Amino acid sequence: MSYSLDFFKPKHMDPYIPNKRQKRILELLEQRENARVSELSELLGVSEATIRRDLSRLREIGEIERFHGGAVLVSPSAPEPPIIHRSNENAAEKARIGKAAAALIQDGDVIFIGSGTTAIEVARNLQGYKNLTVITNALTVINALSNEENITLISTGGMYRMSELSFIGHLAEQVLSELRPQKVIMGIRAISLQDGLTNDYLPEVNTDRAIIHSADEVIVVADHTKFGKVSTAFVAPINAIHKLVTDDKAPAEMIASIQAQGVEVIVC
Repeated sequence: MSYSLDFFKPKHMDPYIPNKRQKRILELLEQRENARVSELSELLGVSEATIRRDLSRLREIGEIERFHGGAVLVSPSAPEPPIIHRSNENAAEKARIGKAAAALIQDGDVIFIGSGTTAIEVARNLQGYKNLTVITNALTVINALSNEENITLISTGGMYRMSELSFIGHLAEQVLSELRPQKVIMGIRAISLQDGLTNDYLPEVNTDRAIIHSADEVIVVADHTKFGKVSTAFVAPINAIHKLVTDDKAPAEMIASIQAQGVEVIVC
């Protein structure tokens, strides 16, 4: 799979200051997780057509995410704490996601598993697989699978990122360019309908893109806390991935919009 440079560029946002009604819409969205066009129309005493125009403009400037019939406020994603401090966050959801994603793998597959607290749950569900080859840039994955006799482990190497227990940078990307896994399984910091997949650590962005480039099937594993958020650095648009595995707390409207872009979503 290959993409032009334009594929990875977010859309340019023109400077714009919301008008009084649009500011009120933002205030209402701050008070609730989401709102439908009909609700906003009734609350603000204007037509649904006017609300749709307002929402379209607010979406253009990156303030909201649209879903069919409504909108949700875009939240900036806070800097991610080290992996050791995240290991117990949403543990039950991540365990379910890991099991569901592992079920997409078959004996004999060549796969890549990335770093992160959700991706490691996939690795923990691979015990007992036969003739499996696992490529990884994550020390946690190596540790989890190092005693599995029927799994061949390949480490990318690279610059060690202590907070994530992972390897990134030019050396890792060079190795990835020479390997052809059938499936990539990776986590992501934030998922937005408009801004796509974003990360909060700039030096890791090119490594994330190299991971996406390396396989014909890209599977993202992400719990519900990653949705409707935007982090510092753009990685790729939503349609760069093929499957998304998440938990049942993920916003249904966003899931429907992601599916409309051709992405298979598995909710567990």
